[in-house]
Amino acid sequence: MTPQDWHALLQQFRAIAVIRAPQLESGYQMAKAAADGGIRLIEITWNSDRAPALIQQLRLQLPHCTIGAGTLLQETHVQEAIAGGAQFLFTPHVAPHLIQLAVAQNVPIIPGALSPTEIVSAWQAGASSVKVFPVQAMGGAAYIQSLQAPLGNIPLIPTGGVTLENASAFLAAGAIAVGLSGHLFPKQVVAEGNWNAIAQQAQSLMHRLTNPSVNQS
Repeated sequence: MTPQDWHALLQQFRAIAVIRAPQLESGYQMAKAAADGGIRLIEITWNSDRAPALIQQLRLQLPHCTIGAGTLLQETHVQEAIAGGAQFLFTPHVAPHLIQLAVAQNVPIIPGALSPTEIVSAWQAGASSVKVFPVQAMGGAAYIQSLQAPLGNIPLIPTGGVTLENASAFLAAGAIAVGLSGHLFPKQVVAEGNWNAIAQQAQSLMHRLTNPSVNQS
């Protein structure tokens, strides 16, 4: 996948469901529920139960979605994720050697960064886009907006504090897409196996992102 292809996906679908699955089966149900609600970009964190197997299962059973891997901390993680079929990669940090490894295999990689220096360093190292994490600790959408004047050419994906209610504000502030985890998959709802509730959450999120006039209060 070229960087242009990745950016086109982000601009089309706008939201990434970040799944940290306690069990493989619940991870599959979480992903299916998100997809049922209209989310097409799904990230499986590497500390999920049997992450490589889950990614392979989702690639087969949700062919209309793009499945990636996240929380990749070292080279073996990146290699195993690519071998397992991950179509994009997220890291929580800026590691140029991991970025270069992914770029060499034409897999989009999105490192986590927070300060302007980290964001620029990630971009210059070859990142496909940059995850701004944890964005809420820096002021949320206002922080993304403040980055636009000097760094508006870098596609930013804020995570960490993005909710159904504030997600569209991040896009309005200049983010290319947003990532949601706990606010899309509340622990109690996952524990109860209430997949319909998660699908409804996902549907509500996508409605808000595609209809900016929806009341965000």
